[in-house]
Amino acid sequence: MFSFNVFDHPMQRGLQNRFSTQYRCYSVSMLAGPNDRSDVEKGGKIIMPPSALDQLSRLNITYPMLFKLTNKNSDRMTHCGVLEFVADEGICYLPHWMMQNLLLEEGGLVQVESVNLMVATYSKFQPQSPDFLDITNPKAVLENALRNFACLTTGDVIAINYNEKIYELRVMETKPDKAVSIIECDMNVDFDAPLGYKEPERRPQHHEEPAEEEGDPNSYADMDMGFRAFTGSGNRLDGKKKGIEPSPVPIDPNDIKRGIPNYEYKVGRITFIRNSRPQPKKMTDDEDALSRFIAFSGEGMSLRKKGRKP
Repeated sequence: MFSFNVFDHPMQRGLQNRFSTQYRCYSVSMLAGPNDRSDVEKGGKIIMPPSALDQLSRLNITYPMLFKLTNKNSDRMTHCGVLEFVADEGICYLPHWMMQNLLLEEGGLVQVESVNLMVATYSKFQPQSPDFLDITNPKAVLENALRNFACLTTGDVIAINYNEKIYELRVMETKPDKAVSIIECDMNVDFDAPLGYKEPERRPQHHEEPAEEEGDPNSYADMDMGFRAFTGSGNRLDGKKKGIEPSPVPIDPNDIKRGIPNYEYKVGRITFIRNSRPQPKKMTDDEDALSRFIAFSGEGMSLRKKGRKP
């Protein structure tokens, strides 16, 4: 009358849709084949055996395929994508930087599990060397390098190749979770100060001296003016002293004229200032004569006197 299906439990259906297995991991340099697979080292994807693809195709998993890698001996974990299914059975090939994060050696065991990650909205990186500051546009370089990655995990140290040089960056923070997917996402990227970076010492700025202000002309009279012409007294030939000795006439402060400073002065440069006023034109006698000369305006002279004819 009643029938029970003991094996159709929701928990068991969830476990059946989850991929989980162990592989012996090797670096990409150990991958046999004539083709150079250095492109695997530039990203965050691994190479798995064909049996994994057969098993994944039977499960109801979501795409893109993302996996969680765990080293149970060191309790280290990270996340990655898959590039190809061409590895030998029981073996998977990982980028060298990923094996360093998991503290794995060649031939070590790694647990591979399928996971679903949230799409990234923010990530923060810390370069592991100040040489990263030599890149002209680091955000563009990082954006181009992250195209070979499928996901990011907080705490990982990823490696990117630019201009035939390897740069390592630590993932300091990811949002909205500690492990996020970066496939087809709009993610804001920020950088922390590189490891070992020291800010340059700031030299104290020399404040410019304020421009000399126009002073009060009344204060000029108190200044020592030095030599003053025609301030002495005269002596008579007969020795008599007549009148009162003249006293120096006080200087009127309004008569003192200050010079115009040279605002274009430069240290080490001597400028000879010449009078730029036009000189008055002097008319010479020759010029006056030429101005009064009129051609054929003279009178003729004769040696004999002209007489009247009778």
